[in-house]
Amino acid sequence: MSPGGAVTVLYFAAARERAGTARERVEVPEGATVGVVLQLLAAAHPGLAPLLPHLRVAVDQEFVGAESPVRAGAEVALIPPVAGGSPGLFRVVERPLRLEEVVEAVGGEAYGGLVTFSGSVRDATKGRRVLRLEYEAYAPMAEKKLAEIGAEAATSWPGVRLAIVHRVGVLVPGELAVVIAAAAPHRKEAFRGCEHAIERLKQDVPIWKKEFFEDGEVWVGLGP
Repeated sequence: MSPGGAVTVLYFAAARERAGTARERVEVPEGATVGVVLQLLAAAHPGLAPLLPHLRVAVDQEFVGAESPVRAGAEVALIPPVAGGSPGLFRVVERPLRLEEVVEAVGGEAYGGLVTFSGSVRDATKGRRVLRLEYEAYAPMAEKKLAEIGAEAATSWPGVRLAIVHRVGVLVPGELAVVIAAAAPHRKEAFRGCEHAIERLKQDVPIWKKEFFEDGEVWVGLGP
């Protein structure tokens, strides 16, 4: 291998299981791209290779494409499909959630409209009884992306303030997984801000969930 350097590779959820590790240092050649790094990882972890087409890659907490360069010392995260500066509250926590915490973060006398969303664990999925869920996150990047969602809402609907708190760890049916509050001077913008947060949370925020049933388990987004 030509002179280069080492990068830190982070694996999450199904990628972590296939690689058999959550973190490792990998030597890469000078001028390496994301595509080259993925080739090296597939060779080192054959079980990971079938999963690679389903993954996104973040370098230093930003999503990038296969042709993007990877400098020595970079942090490269393999992101499976996700199961969320700006005013507000954006957190990933390992404790029970309270809707009041997001309401208090965005409320105020100037905000006449306040819309909330509480997402709880269902007791069944596609007819299969759910025993528990296990949520996992790339927390620093997840909180950064949640804050970006808040900034997007404030740009699209001036005056909107968002707060999003997502829980990780083991949850059972009925427990809250995420709480969201959107406040604005008027109700229309508050509703739109809350809906925006719910939809964007599903797209770019690196939080995953694994569902456990009486007859098996599956990472959401990778299962049948």
